[in-house]
Amino acid sequence: MRDLLTPERCLPQGSATLVGRAWVPGSAPGPAVVAVRDGDLWDLGPAAPTMSDLLEAEDPASIARSASGTRLGPVAEILANSVPEGRDSARPWLLAPCDLQAVKASGVTFVASLLERVIEEQARGDAARAEEIRTRVVEILGEDLAAIRPGSEEAARIKEVLLQQGAWSQYLEVGIGPDAEIFTKAQPLSSVGTGAEIGIHPVSTWNNPEPEVVLAVDGQGRVRGATLGNDVNLRDVEGRSALLLGKAKDNAASCAIGPFIRLFDEGFGIEQVRRIEISLTVDGPEGYRLSGRSSMSAISRDPLDLVAQAIGPNHQYPDGLMLFLGTMFAPVEDRGEPGRGFTHKLGDVVTIAAPELGALVNRVNRTDRVEPWTFGTRALLRSLAARGLLQAAPAARA
Repeated sequence: MRDLLTPERCLPQGSATLVGRAWVPGSAPGPAVVAVRDGDLWDLGPAAPTMSDLLEAEDPASIARSASGTRLGPVAEILANSVPEGRDSARPWLLAPCDLQAVKASGVTFVASLLERVIEEQARGDAARAEEIRTRVVEILGEDLAAIRPGSEEAARIKEVLLQQGAWSQYLEVGIGPDAEIFTKAQPLSSVGTGAEIGIHPVSTWNNPEPEVVLAVDGQGRVRGATLGNDVNLRDVEGRSALLLGKAKDNAASCAIGPFIRLFDEGFGIEQVRRIEISLTVDGPEGYRLSGRSSMSAISRDPLDLVAQAIGPNHQYPDGLMLFLGTMFAPVEDRGEPGRGFTHKLGDVVTIAAPELGALVNRVNRTDRVEPWTFGTRALLRSLAARGLLQAAPAARA
């Protein structure tokens, strides 16, 4: 997998203001907020002890470009060292580009994933029944729900018709109803970065990647940048009951984010996010390949509307949040036994890419075999203190 982690593949096309986090070894090892400058990675040090500090600044892009720091080495070398196998522990490697932020996700924001969630619910987690149910659901609902504005009078009328036919679903409620599904995907500091293994719970036999755009939002609700994410999902577990969403979504290494946050600046902002097209490739150990694309232009709820439902007068996140915007990609083609659709195999390499954001690359393993999460908030505080960074950051006061 190391050959996939190159700047040519993993960095955005053209000029971009990129920030992230890297593990920096040494006498006082720990995670550092870093910026990409002219092919090198720079530790921003006292200017931004945490990513939360950086994103709270009035002009994060200016700090990323010009704040004094320490050169850690070429981006190419640090990317390559981000794969666990054969890693040189004496040199830096990339982490997920967020730290103290809550990690939230929006569900059922695309018509394709809406239909698949309805199918999961009715199949009760049984992949073998999915195709039969898919055909029946499409006959009732059609495939043109993308034009329906959630919460509109038209959506309400459709709901009444479906209720009369006994075809209403909790997923349709959040797909075309007034309230978006916003849930907790992972705990702060638990997300993994590019190159790391992603985890599939061993109880699951029907699961898939979910390639998504992830917004970096500060504690005031301002969107400061965007990156890529994999909202790894256990379809059989969620299909058994929506109340098992936590078990389906929040597991060891089940949330991948990266490689870097592209900060909003004069050349990149929310308008560009609205037009991003994401590609997904899954390369299996047996030579299998799955590929697909997902366009943000097909989203049924605007990204800023989702942010407003996630943070505001009723939901405060003083350290900011990372918000997954949802996916339209739900692989349904059979990988093995006919009628059972797609599911991961151990060793799958998942690449999620967009020209504006680069590429996030991870390999699939079981949740009880991936590197365990041990570096939490207390460890971060001790690390910052050891490096003399446990203080109000200039970035936060800018």
